[in-house]
Amino acid sequence: MAIFSTSNKQGGTQQNLAATPGKTLINLTALTGAATLKRGWIYECEIGADGAPNATDCAIVWEFMRNSTVGTGTAVTPSPTDPADTAAGLVATANHTVEPTLGVSLMAIALNQRNSQRWIARDEKSSLIVPAVTVTGIGLRAYSPTYASTGVASLFFTE
Repeated sequence: MAIFSTSNKQGGTQQNLAATPGKTLINLTALTGAATLKRGWIYECEIGADGAPNATDCAIVWEFMRNSTVGTGTAVTPSPTDPADTAAGLVATANHTVEPTLGVSLMAIALNQRNSQRWIARDEKSSLIVPAVTVTGIGLRAYSPTYASTGVASLFFTE
């Protein structure tokens, strides 16, 4: 299996987080119009705030959500970790200005604004699976009642 990485630092303008849920930093979906749709397995992510901290110490919630539309963001190209691998069959969209249609929450992580986190699935069964269904995928969003700057999210996946 090929291994890929993508991040919201690859393109577009980072969006400030808001108090209400709903700033998708990075979204992975199956490729529309592909001859063969592919599934993907997100097995690692690294997340954290990259703006100036708020004067009041606060939390940021990072949440992986299933989605059924892409929303509006900047298309970014996932990078194969082995340059000999073919291009990714999944599409990445970063720094959304219009949110995807989000469904169920798959995983949420609450962090202090001064923390970053690395999550690694213990095995394939605990990976987050992007289904092989057109424009259906998984988005990572962040929100905070107090922190109002930007965050960085990097995803690593196989397909």
